[in-house]
Amino acid sequence: MSNQAIEVPLAKRPRLAFIDMARSIAILLMLEGHFVDDSLMEDYRDYSNPIFSTWLYIRGFTSPIFLTVTGLVFVYLLLFKRDEPYFANVRVKKGYKRAVELVFWGFVLQYYAFHVLQCIGLGIFTTLIIFGIYKLIKVIPLWAYYFIAGTCLFGFNLYLDQLEKGELWPANAPYVIQNMFHGPGHRAIFPIVPWMGYTMYGAMFGCLLHDFKDQVKKWKTPIITFTVGLILFSFSKEIINFIDTMLGYPFTLRMAILDWLYMRLGMVIMVLSTLMIVEKLIGDVKQNLFLKVGQNTLTIYIFHMIVLYGSITGYGLNKLFRKSLDPYQVTIGAILFIAVFVIFVKYLDQIKAKLEFILGPIRRFFNLIFGIK
Repeated sequence: MSNQAIEVPLAKRPRLAFIDMARSIAILLMLEGHFVDDSLMEDYRDYSNPIFSTWLYIRGFTSPIFLTVTGLVFVYLLLFKRDEPYFANVRVKKGYKRAVELVFWGFVLQYYAFHVLQCIGLGIFTTLIIFGIYKLIKVIPLWAYYFIAGTCLFGFNLYLDQLEKGELWPANAPYVIQNMFHGPGHRAIFPIVPWMGYTMYGAMFGCLLHDFKDQVKKWKTPIITFTVGLILFSFSKEIINFIDTMLGYPFTLRMAILDWLYMRLGMVIMVLSTLMIVEKLIGDVKQNLFLKVGQNTLTIYIFHMIVLYGSITGYGLNKLFRKSLDPYQVTIGAILFIAVFVIFVKYLDQIKAKLEFILGPIRRFFNLIFGIK
């Protein structure tokens, strides 16, 4: 039987509109969060203020959503061609290409730092490597490979958190390597330990969603997943303490410092479960501008870095508003900032069409390099 015979046509694949909803929410929160954080006066950053503390709390879940959803979507789509030879799988080729693009743009935008784009890029690269190992050694289910990877990445943070303040790891490695693990705070913004762990757990969820895709839109699925997320969110420290005690480690309670990672993972699971329910209540979700925002996160991220922070050009809005706005001005500014990018996405297809004479050759060149027809 040919590969074409076993491929599931795109139109017949179960739609995961709740994933695009999650990405749209995350990118809008990111736009708002970056603008507010860069523009709000220091005098108004009062942690005892319930509005500011709530905003800060919610902001902490934006990156975990992005990182988890990246692994989920990528592996979910990858597995529709899981039986194809590894290097013949177009999803594998596109995955490596995407990983290179993300790392490239990450260093172009902030050459001195290891940021979320590089973390996501290496996350995709790692999911592909693990998928290749699984193709060779099918000892355990694929989701278990990703579970182990995510747990190890979270767990290694246990060691890195014990390092002295200012101590870098690996000790004698170049900064570009240290930034991937434990570099200076202004350089290692999203190191792979622990942040790539979210991508691995997302990949695990992608495996489970694919294997049980007929169950995704049934009521029991979001109810079960929401319950799991709620347990992680509410009882991560207690669960980790219990595991720590059962393993008999002499440093009981030390593992509890990982609870914030699993608490955020629990929140991500609850958000995705809630959006599953929303999708089920709405029914068939048609393509719209809100979903389109979530489908163009890389483009939005690149341009928001240029517009807000002056990446590449050296001139951004932060030169005008850097920590100089009061809460009312920040609120208006954030709304306008988001509106600009929503309008940008609305006309993105027309913009790309006008730039096809530039984008087309570049796309064909990289497709040729990665063997994509």
